[in-house]
Amino acid sequence: QVQLVESGGGLVQAGGSLRLSCAASGGTFRLYTGGWFRQAPGKVREFVASINWVSTVTSYAASVKGRFTISRDNTKNTAYLQMNSLKLEDTTAYYCGANTRGLEPGERQVAGAYDYWGQGTQVTVSS
Repeated sequence: QVQLVESGGGLVQAGGSLRLSCAASGGTFRLYTGGWFRQAPGKVREFVASINWVSTVTSYAASVKGRFTISRDNTKNTAYLQMNSLKLEDTTAYYCGANTRGLEPGERQVAGAYDYWGQGTQVTVSS
């Protein structure tokens, strides 16, 4: 079973940058899809970015496209989310998800399609 641990969240001024990390560990597994989502209290988990672990094809929510970049280090079983030009509305908890089976393209933006989740890391953007 896969365990995911996020890190890298914190407080940053608007216009600044943060890089989130998501390290995968556990028993024997093969990753196929990695994703980043965000969720505020009382809200649904919102898609941010996804990456095909093998091909590295990526997908982004319109609200973050051009500002955020998802990547992965296959050697380290770690996914990253580089967040630039941060805005106040980016403030929330960020979660990484992973799947050890293939996902259809339409499933990559759906939180329920991911089998494993990290505990979340808080990102707060100040003015």
